[in-house]
Amino acid sequence: MTIHSTEAAATRTLSLPEELVLMLLNEESGYFHQVPGWSLNCAVAGAALAELSLQTRVDTDMESLILLDETPTGSPVLDLVLLQIANETQQHSAQYWVEKLASRAEMMIDLTLDRLTSLGVLEYHEGDFWTLAHRARQSELFAGGDEDTVVEFIKPRIEKSIFGDDIPHPRDTIIIALVNTCDVLRFVFDLDEKAEQRIQLLSHMDLIGRAIADAVSQNLVSPRSQASSLTKAIPNLPLRRMLANRHLRKGNIPAAFADFAEECGPVFQVKAPLYGGAMTFIVGPQVNRWVHRYGRMYLRSGDYLRGLESAYHASGLLPALDGADHFRMRRALRSSYSRARLEQRIGEVCNDIRNHMNSWNDGDSWHAVTMCRRLVNAHLTPLLISVQAEDLFDDLVAYKIRALKTQVINVMPKFLLKTRGMKKKAKAIGVLRDRVLDSHTAAQRDGCPRDHADDVLSLHQSDPVFLPESNLRFIFSAPLLASTYSGDQLCFMVYSMISHPDIYAKIRAEADTLFEHGDPNPEDVNPSTIDVTHRFIMECFRLYPIVPMSIRNVMNSCVVEDYKLPIGSRVFIAQTASHYMSEVFPDPHTFDIDRYLPSRGEHRTPAYAPFGLGTHGCLGSHLVEMQLALALLMLAHYFELEVAPARYKLKISAFPSMSPNKKLKFTIANRRHELAV
Repeated sequence: MTIHSTEAAATRTLSLPEELVLMLLNEESGYFHQVPGWSLNCAVAGAALAELSLQTRVDTDMESLILLDETPTGSPVLDLVLLQIANETQQHSAQYWVEKLASRAEMMIDLTLDRLTSLGVLEYHEGDFWTLAHRARQSELFAGGDEDTVVEFIKPRIEKSIFGDDIPHPRDTIIIALVNTCDVLRFVFDLDEKAEQRIQLLSHMDLIGRAIADAVSQNLVSPRSQASSLTKAIPNLPLRRMLANRHLRKGNIPAAFADFAEECGPVFQVKAPLYGGAMTFIVGPQVNRWVHRYGRMYLRSGDYLRGLESAYHASGLLPALDGADHFRMRRALRSSYSRARLEQRIGEVCNDIRNHMNSWNDGDSWHAVTMCRRLVNAHLTPLLISVQAEDLFDDLVAYKIRALKTQVINVMPKFLLKTRGMKKKAKAIGVLRDRVLDSHTAAQRDGCPRDHADDVLSLHQSDPVFLPESNLRFIFSAPLLASTYSGDQLCFMVYSMISHPDIYAKIRAEADTLFEHGDPNPEDVNPSTIDVTHRFIMECFRLYPIVPMSIRNVMNSCVVEDYKLPIGSRVFIAQTASHYMSEVFPDPHTFDIDRYLPSRGEHRTPAYAPFGLGTHGCLGSHLVEMQLALALLMLAHYFELEVAPARYKLKISAFPSMSPNKKLKFTIANRRHELAV
């Protein structure tokens, strides 16, 4: 199978591992069909061996696999396998090599996905999702006019082999044998009895495919039984010892759980009477890696968020969705929360920030959290839903916090969400919804840049079952609620900037250069022009992640770091605890923006997780990064800020999310530049 890369005229050949990955891709969920991990790993290993056999690098029969040529192929996946075989002094069967190489399959899959993405065959989506790229959806991929270069995509090709009468190419019989071993073909095609019989015939037609498929099938059951027999008892952390932790007392959740992991290991339980039983926590870099890759198969978020949906009289909200519905919603709304949307309206955003700051005068002092939340709301809400809602902000935030405490975290009785005061605050949700609907008629939106509300209403109109009208109340209030998280993050950043005068001076210099001739263009705001600011923000994300922990329910029993998590158990994923682990971030309690220099790059693993992990990672992370950078730079450009009281030492309020406590204030020491609005 040959294709033309978008970057080169030369044709390239897709290998069997690449074709296998494409065959297993489920575009509804943005990931592979739900093949058990061991089955997938064996199939990928088998595909690599079969490809090497077709290239006459190895020869295989039912008894042994023989190395013929160890010259590198240029393919990272195939060369990895060749090296393994060449380093073995004895000959072994194909089954042996499938089992041995299965342990390297994760790396092989990553390399395969990277190559397919670079070729323009797959499109990568945030959250580790993949779909077939638009150009690759044609039956003829990148055809150049010459019949020899016309490429037929893998699934239609396999479909013809299964439902037709012609003898297929040996490559296709191998793919059919491997995919059939994974029991996926029935999910890809509508198979009748005749098709089932032909699949069995084709699966055994080719010697190579038969040997590999038999090796795969004979290795499917053993790892599961081995895993269950090797699991360990989950250790207990006494509640009193947990509560005595010095970091926990200061509200620093990530640092506290780094301590707990050092004491108890990556998986432990805490018996909490008020919670109603044992709380299971999973912590650490390897746990993060597991959640990032496999969490979608074993964990779901909907269970613990049902109470939040109930509080807003909604069902099927994005944070509570899993699987294909979650991916579909993310795809529909990804433009809403993209950095590109902010870049298109960067002038408006800067102007909204200035408008809000224009009333600030020398000597003014505010509670830091309130100041930063209101500043963020003043520009983030108009960007996302094109309305002003500062008059509703306090009521919406108060209701959200009460809903989280009563319906999700369960630290307050549920009836406290239904008090007279809360019912009054809840009315702001309907007021905001009506305000958005009234301003988003076709006539009023004519000529306006598209926003989040436009995307939501389009999805609602196209599929009112998937996104019902009852969900609009929460969805339209989400930008204001996001202002609290982003505002609290900005609050940590401003405090850290003031607390490090040398860094403050460098950020101020970058800000003055950026705004020297007016508002910047989108291309002006990049890691090279705001290098110090960019690395400073990343370090603030590390030390002060707003949402330090995720909660999931186990929907399929699984083994994490040799500990079995039973079905139905609730798991607390302390994904940011690794931010304070010295094996990932040396001297983790030291504020060090040089961690993010190319020479160090300490953040380039799932151990750095300020925006969550895997499929439920923050959809608007890139937008938030740029939005916070603009806000911080404008604060540094226009004002000299001070902390009050002068000797204040940071303390953190941990619930329902991390924020500086109410005692922190920011004072305007002086205005550095006039705010031209």
